[in-house]
Amino acid sequence: MDKIFIAGAGGIGRAAALMILDAQNWDCEVVIGDIDQHQLEEAAAWIQLGIGRKAKLSTFLMPKEENPEAYTSVLNDSHVLLDCLPGSLAPTMARLCLEFELHYVNLTEYVKETQEIMTMAADAETGFILQTGLAPGYVNNLGIHLLETFMEKYEVEKLERLSMRVGALTQFCESPHYYGFTWSTIGVATEYVKDSEAVRNHEIVRLPSLSEPEMIILNGKRYEADLTSGGAADLPIALKDQVRNIDYKTIRYPGHFDWVKSILKKETHTDNPIASLEEQMLKQVPHMEDDVIVIYASVTGFDKNGQLRSLQNAQHIYPLMVGGVTMRAIQTCTAAPMVECARLLLSGDYRGIITQSQIDPAAILEGTIVKQAYQSYHSEV
Repeated sequence: MDKIFIAGAGGIGRAAALMILDAQNWDCEVVIGDIDQHQLEEAAAWIQLGIGRKAKLSTFLMPKEENPEAYTSVLNDSHVLLDCLPGSLAPTMARLCLEFELHYVNLTEYVKETQEIMTMAADAETGFILQTGLAPGYVNNLGIHLLETFMEKYEVEKLERLSMRVGALTQFCESPHYYGFTWSTIGVATEYVKDSEAVRNHEIVRLPSLSEPEMIILNGKRYEADLTSGGAADLPIALKDQVRNIDYKTIRYPGHFDWVKSILKKETHTDNPIASLEEQMLKQVPHMEDDVIVIYASVTGFDKNGQLRSLQNAQHIYPLMVGGVTMRAIQTCTAAPMVECARLLLSGDYRGIITQSQIDPAAILEGTIVKQAYQSYHSEV
């Protein structure tokens, strides 16, 4: 029996636990941990409601300070750790996996913390798959799938452009912000402030977030998109010789980015622009449950005859019922790729650092749990 420890009992952690325990043909024990006893109890009740039967689930109250010895009872016989904690804590969780010889999977788009883990776990005997959620994560797998499909279909080895676009949106919004929070508030503020890594003319560049706005129309609906940090994962480094231009942009409803820029313009003298932006957004933007995930990826290039071609995939993902609970779209779309990566690691074929560019996209896109969450995905694009 596989034993999985999930660090973090928030929305994503509990969704991952529910998906694992609900999966067919997977004999698995799950331990979910958190520093908040009330949140642990709430998560356990939510998961039990979703399963509708006795689940192999237990909880673990995590220490508030870094203390590896406190984890001995739960990690000694675990096989993989799913890190659903804030990105700043990712190196701490990764060190635990090195000490207890566990596989490790995380979600964070934080660049500094990701680089720290890549250094510490480069020679690990267990596997460390990084940035496995929605963006970074799923959208990178989808982008690579489109890239490989294009090269095979049109018999070429180089392309002009790879575009990856994702928006975690509410189904309804109001002026002046045209937005509602569906996930981490600090995560939203961070991606709006930190630089975006991209490829321009086969060279890696760092571009200011919110500096290249564009309008896109998906299934007849109009959106705006702009550069934000983190979502490209390691694809710029891995694919810059193959693809002339690569970038990741966040999708929003029209009007939102202008509103964000107006706030940032007023906060130019602050020592911590991320915290200041989060504070201002929390005062004006509501948290909402009715969400939708909008995904768009495209590749463009010339075929062997010199004709300009493009392949695209667009998806709108809505909340999903599992047993007696409704999982928000952001929960399923973030947790499902992470769980598929855990299954990859448990196969025993991976060790050391595994980045998004090194994963066979079919292993994620065709996984049963991802297919359940991303119901509108079609492998034939």
